[in-house]
Amino acid sequence: GCGTGENALALAARGLEVVGLDASPRAIGKAMDKARERRLDGVDFLVADAVGLGGLGRPFGSALDCGLFHMLDDHERPVYVETLRQVLEPGGVLHLLCFSDGEPPGWGPRRVSEEELRSTFAHGWRILEIVSASFETNLERGDVLAWRGSFARV
Repeated sequence: GCGTGENALALAARGLEVVGLDASPRAIGKAMDKARERRLDGVDFLVADAVGLGGLGRPFGSALDCGLFHMLDDHERPVYVETLRQVLEPGGVLHLLCFSDGEPPGWGPRRVSEEELRSTFAHGWRILEIVSASFETNLERGDVLAWRGSFARV
């Protein structure tokens, strides 16, 4: 879920080879336009479903999930995590930022507990860290409570 590509573009601007994925053709189109405008090479944008990454046909050393995990239903999470395991190299790291259950309910996406993260990544992963963080939003109230986690594929 790279959206319009800002994180992917920031990484590409630092010289990293990046593949940004999103299920929305419109978001990918905007990301591609931004890459052209900024004259950034080394970044590819693809319309793809995050629970079907096996078809990419290549391994990755790391992955970034900034705001996708908390959008997944209970039945999608194990599929997503297994798909990530298939595309990450052994030792590859997933960096994840998601809404925290410490954020009051009533608006926005589903909240995630630390225990949900730990149980979701309990098998086939080594938990490097799960720490309290904030998720920057364009809401009037500003940032919201989040979890930042890093998980290494075993």
